[in-house]
Amino acid sequence: MDLSEIRKMIDEIDDQLIELICRRMDCSLKVAEYKAANNLPVLSQQRENQILEKVKSRCEQYRAGYGSPASVVFAAVMDASRGLQYSRMDSGAELKAKLLSAKKSLIPPNKARVVCQGVPGAYSGEAASALFPGSSPGFVDTFADVFAAVEKGQADYGILPVENSSSGSVHEVYDLIIKHRFYIAAAAEIRVNHCLLAVPGAGISDLSTVYSHPQALAQCAELISSLNLEARSYANTAAAARMVAESGDKTIGAIASAAAAKLYGLTILKQNIQSLENNSTRFIAISRDLTIPQDADKISLIFALPHVTGSLYRTLSRFAVTGLNLTKLESRPSRSGSFEYLFYLDFEGSLNSPETLNLICALSEELPTFSFIGNYRELGTV
Repeated sequence: MDLSEIRKMIDEIDDQLIELICRRMDCSLKVAEYKAANNLPVLSQQRENQILEKVKSRCEQYRAGYGSPASVVFAAVMDASRGLQYSRMDSGAELKAKLLSAKKSLIPPNKARVVCQGVPGAYSGEAASALFPGSSPGFVDTFADVFAAVEKGQADYGILPVENSSSGSVHEVYDLIIKHRFYIAAAAEIRVNHCLLAVPGAGISDLSTVYSHPQALAQCAELISSLNLEARSYANTAAAARMVAESGDKTIGAIASAAAAKLYGLTILKQNIQSLENNSTRFIAISRDLTIPQDADKISLIFALPHVTGSLYRTLSRFAVTGLNLTKLESRPSRSGSFEYLFYLDFEGSLNSPETLNLICALSEELPTFSFIGNYRELGTV
């Protein structure tokens, strides 16, 4: 039997499968009608487990090694059927009403109260200018202080870095996002060009120590090593620049922006010192109020997973079935003391799509500890 004949057999089987799957979907919708009439939940984990065990057993009897692959296929079919049932039963109605009634526009930039971590000259200030042109951001000492200012109503928006293209996620910020569950109102990717700064009159050979934020030190690790400098962490890149300027010490330098150098009267000894040329940091604007602009193109969620084999794979496959592109998956300890994790997820999408809205509402019913964090517009590299 040649390849064309085998493929012809597969096509014939596929035709039968298509009809059977559609008939199964019809039955799923009838089940949804019954569950809606009798106030029953969509998910029956016991029923699904029984089906998967039967599939695995029968396929193993047919041929050893077929059980597990076949159970994966059937799990996907049941996930799709469940999605249809959620849609038919209008599940997640409370969340759907909240999302559809969200504000459609942000506070005008010239009226928005914006707060950043650090001091003037920090990259977060550049992000604030990109997201809220014409605003006059205030500055606080720590990331936690940004959340506190928003929580107390002292600021409308808080600007925070969440990940860098070379050094990865800012875990402290993700932990705070998970803790507070504020909404993300906007995001932007800011190009980061680090400079080695020192007091006027100092040269590279005078330096023995360099200060900056741990992320910046990691992004410039190659240069720091090549110059045999001691790297010391500081709260913020611009704060490190200000400290060096105030010290007058020619033996210490800072890694910060060219804007920080100008602001604090420092000399730029070397520019663009990051290890990777295309170095950028993604910043978000958090808010207590849910705002979903018409041009929103990114969605963020937080959720836990049920204790079921393959639950992460099955959850993520739901996005693939809906044609959605995942851009970020971050797992963080739930801090419950039981080795459980919460997941932070970003994906490209808009709630203007009924399929996307239905998926989110379905997941809110099915996943424990589910939180919708925002549907917002993300600016390209600035």
